[in-house]
Formats: sequence, structure tokens, C-alpha cells
Amino acid sequence: MTATATFRTKAELKNRIDFLAKETHRSASFYYNLLLEDYLDDLEDIYLSEQVLTEIRSGRQKTHAADEVFAEAGL
Repeated sequence: MTATATFRTKAELKNRIDFLAKETHRSASFYYNLLLEDYLDDLEDIYLSEQVLTEIRSGRQKTHAADEVFAEAGL
């Protein structure tokens, strides 16, 4: 199942994708999807971990020592 996404990017980046697609006989969508699949996990890790860290520092999120977690899990 696919969905359509519309976004703006620099002309240079679009031109590079278009050139790559033409030279390799693939669609530009193939490369946009490849980029998203390769980097979206990293972006989520970076930006969501910053949010968690902010919540920990403000006291809104509690932390637990690893040895306590392992002991509770019986490890």
C-alpha cells in the first residue's frame, strides 16, 4: 500500500534525484523512499531521544537503575 507525500526541497536536491533516476532507469519515488527508509529511524532516534531527555531533566519522566530493572526481571 502506498500513499502520496508532497514536500518542498531545494532545486539542486531534486535535480540530483531526477538525474540519478534517469541514469539508473528507476523512478524518483524509488530514491525518495529509499532515503526515507534509510534515515527515518535515525531521525526518530535523534529527535525523540532529545524530547525524552528534556522530560527526564524536568522531572516529568522517571528513570530506573539498570541493576534494579535486571533484578526485577530475574536476570
